[in-house]
Amino acid sequence: MKIKRIYENPEKTDGYRVLVDRLWPRGISKEDAAIKEWNKAVAPSTELRKWFAHEPARFTEFKKLYRQELKNQTGELKRLKAIADQQNLTLLYSAKDPLCNQAVVLLDILKKIK
Repeated sequence: MKIKRIYENPEKTDGYRVLVDRLWPRGISKEDAAIKEWNKAVAPSTELRKWFAHEPARFTEFKKLYRQELKNQTGELKRLKAIADQQNLTLLYSAKDPLCNQAVVLLDILKKIK
């Protein structure tokens, strides 16, 4: 399992590519994205996304709130983990910051699912 910015070129080693943003990334076509699925269910809510606004100072609180939201998505999280157990799974995000985004949090959660 890994995360990757959707604007980076797809690679064969990415395996199953899942976009985990609620909004489609600007300036990228669906063909160029080369995704297997667009999973809005595990993306942060619109309210949380707008509040966070990708401000690093809010990331700690964002992680806490986002984890709470994901408690309602256990089925989707287990499904993604099952995919990751069978093949490479790449969580795609569009944020500019590679350290402060929802994919970082989601990856951590998926790694802890048994």
